[in-house]
Amino acid sequence: MAQVANKVAEAERRERETRQQLDSPAIDRGPYDGDLEDLAEQWVARHAEWRRVADLMDAQGWPVYSPERDVKGSAWARERDTQRAGALARRAAWQRERQGARDELKAQVWLSADVSRRLRAIASRTGLEPEQVLAQLADRVHMDDDGALAVDAFTPR
Repeated sequence: MAQVANKVAEAERRERETRQQLDSPAIDRGPYDGDLEDLAEQWVARHAEWRRVADLMDAQGWPVYSPERDVKGSAWARERDTQRAGALARRAAWQRERQGARDELKAQVWLSADVSRRLRAIASRTGLEPEQVLAQLADRVHMDDDGALAVDAFTPR
């Protein structure tokens, strides 16, 4: 019970200090200070949670806090774990997508008017976009032993 009371007091003190920092001029803040508004919100939430735990322990007559008996706190913890797992899964998917994007190449190609007209004509006959024809062409390029690039005859699809 004493530890919970200390946590309530600490959260209250930190909440007050963070609010004072928010009210102080920005010149007093260092370049590496975090987002004070976010920090203030975190301390408000921590203070409220520690007060809830203290009130629960007092109302239930618990000498020691037991998360297993704290139905509301346990539900919130499970919800946070679920949210965290979802966020981690989304982050992992994003990283896999970024890795795939790193392996891809986006190129902007400037072609002469004559080559551009021929490419557009080929694309229109095949029903493809010019970029799709170029992608298929690049997909079939190979390098000879002497370093020359070559493409075997193919029909764009």
